[in-house]
Amino acid sequence: MLKVKNLTKTFNKKIVLDNIDFEINKGEIGIFLGKSGSGKSTLLRVLTNLIQPDTGEFELNNKKLKLETINKKHLIGMIFQNFNLFENMTALQNITFVIEKIQKLPTKDAQKVAHDLLKSYDLNDEAHTYPINLSGGQKQRLAIARSLALSPQIMCFDEPTSALDPKLTNLIAHNIKKLAEKGLIILVATHDITLVEKLTSTIFLIKKGTIVEKAQQEIFFKNKDAFPLIKNFTQGN
Repeated sequence: MLKVKNLTKTFNKKIVLDNIDFEINKGEIGIFLGKSGSGKSTLLRVLTNLIQPDTGEFELNNKKLKLETINKKHLIGMIFQNFNLFENMTALQNITFVIEKIQKLPTKDAQKVAHDLLKSYDLNDEAHTYPINLSGGQKQRLAIARSLALSPQIMCFDEPTSALDPKLTNLIAHNIKKLAEKGLIILVATHDITLVEKLTSTIFLIKKGTIVEKAQQEIFFKNKDAFPLIKNFTQGN
């Protein structure tokens, strides 16, 4: 389980995250829903140690989690909007490079792991293709495969559908579900209601850096009136 308590962050005296508290169990999906600028992406960047919080307490599996150790222990993987792939490397090299650099495996062993991951994400035929020649969906699958090479316990997705054709939402949802089924904790920052409809999750609505309403996805879609703030957001209000 991931626990976050009293997370705050300010930029130039502007409050971006205001006393955020939440819990997500292993194998579950947490969706942070909100408009651009609401603080949801900043939240993920804090958890991946890309931004330092002002305050906050963090636990993973009932042990105190020090954010500064995340990059050393590779506990959390992050899939960015623009995927952050190495454009001068093939799909195979994107994964192999990370394994060699971080896990210190010999090239032959690293390539075997990389090929297995490419196969898992239906990218075998693109092993020697550069990212510029991959579709948006393929780039995202490659980014996921590369993150999984380091065996994270948590995966974060920042606006996973924003850079892709809306028709790919089903595939994206499928990939996220599969990761949860493997026992990973999944955190998704999005404003895409269509994606929310497809993922059994806990929904956290964020406004001005604060979680203003929480709902179980299945319960929300059965009784939207019980969650007026999330309902208003999904209706574009």
